[in-house]
Amino acid sequence: MADTTLPLSSGGTTEPLQFHVAEEPHPPNGTLLGFWLYLMSDCLVFACLFAAYGVLGREYAGGPTGAQVLELPTVALNTTLLLLSSITYGFAVLEMQRNHQRPMMLWLTVTGLLGAGFVALELTEFAHLIEAGNGPQRSAFLSSFFTLVGTHGLHVTCGILWLIVLMVQVSHKGLIPANKRRLMCLSMFWHFLDVIWVGVFSFVYLMGVLP
Repeated sequence: MADTTLPLSSGGTTEPLQFHVAEEPHPPNGTLLGFWLYLMSDCLVFACLFAAYGVLGREYAGGPTGAQVLELPTVALNTTLLLLSSITYGFAVLEMQRNHQRPMMLWLTVTGLLGAGFVALELTEFAHLIEAGNGPQRSAFLSSFFTLVGTHGLHVTCGILWLIVLMVQVSHKGLIPANKRRLMCLSMFWHFLDVIWVGVFSFVYLMGVLP
């Protein structure tokens, strides 16, 4: 930081003059705006995957159809877990706004467990399909199915890892403004994944079991 000293006209004393701000200012809500832009770009990714599934979802290549391989009861349970995790994260945000760290951490733990249950059921579904010889290489339908559903599952997995990191940060530094900002970004990400999954459940699973 460059500085110099000049005498004051009043008393002959000196005071330092700074030519630039030593600390980088952080614009209000700048992080949230940037994260919204990221979510919009992620929307484009999923839009392309939905479009690919819309084109390839009926190309079975002599293999099984969606009605033959998709299990709605398992997917309904999976959907319930993810939607409940969105509700529990909302409770965590409410506790964060009240500066109640311990209840907030409890709700975040429940959210993470529900998310982990969702990923575990999805991996189980994939394992059963591959074991039955219905892997992504079997047909265009299964390729687009694995890509779309797997990409969403990868996002949920990254969200769980992000959640764990934030819980460690909060346990060490408390509910400082930076941690609150990060928790709000993860909240937007988590609810975004719920909205995408509603589309996957309706477009892939419900429509997929139709003859």
